[in-house]
Amino acid sequence: MTTPQPARSMAARFRGFLPVVVDVETGGFDAERHALLEIAASPIEMDEDGQVFPGDVVSTHVIPFPGAEIDPKALEVTGIDVDHPFRGALNERAALDHLFIPIRAAVKRYGCQRAVLVGHNAAFDLGFLNAAVRRTGHKRNPFHPFSCFDTATLAGLAFGQTVLSRAVQAAGIPWNSAEAHSAVYDTERTAELFCTIVNRWRALSSLDAGSVDETLLAIDDNAL
Repeated sequence: MTTPQPARSMAARFRGFLPVVVDVETGGFDAERHALLEIAASPIEMDEDGQVFPGDVVSTHVIPFPGAEIDPKALEVTGIDVDHPFRGALNERAALDHLFIPIRAAVKRYGCQRAVLVGHNAAFDLGFLNAAVRRTGHKRNPFHPFSCFDTATLAGLAFGQTVLSRAVQAAGIPWNSAEAHSAVYDTERTAELFCTIVNRWRALSSLDAGSVDETLLAIDDNAL
């Protein structure tokens, strides 16, 4: 019988990074021209056994930056009413502060150096995040500026699915199409997907026991 190994710390598991799932809803596809309209984030947590799970979601609607463009077709997809009186949107600087303060606290709590963005087609979300940081001149961005974890890639490997709704369902996670394209909902489902893949990989590979290299060596020896 294999003896259970102690869990690794979050910092050791992800090379000093704290994974934070982020989803943005926008007024188009160009981060420099189109408005950031909604953003949500969920820091990934780890229990004493080394299992990861989604943390609390922090989110806000965002006021379009001056001169921002909004494609009406994007609003048809997201259902966002930019002029709704109860939208409660923050300007980009305040929105970033709203997200970054709890994320920096989580980074510190886990002894990590930085946050790393986890997203479904993560380059899109990171591009809009970085554009907002540049526009506001924000100096306390906890995220790595270009590294990210992409759940579209991970889900393609793990489940053969790259579309978020299909990947989530393939992972055995419920999916409600009526709630999709909300930054909060998509963040929650993406976080569950990421944690499912990471935990299954750990169970299969005994990564925390440091046995991956040993397993690969055994495969190489058997192939000789």
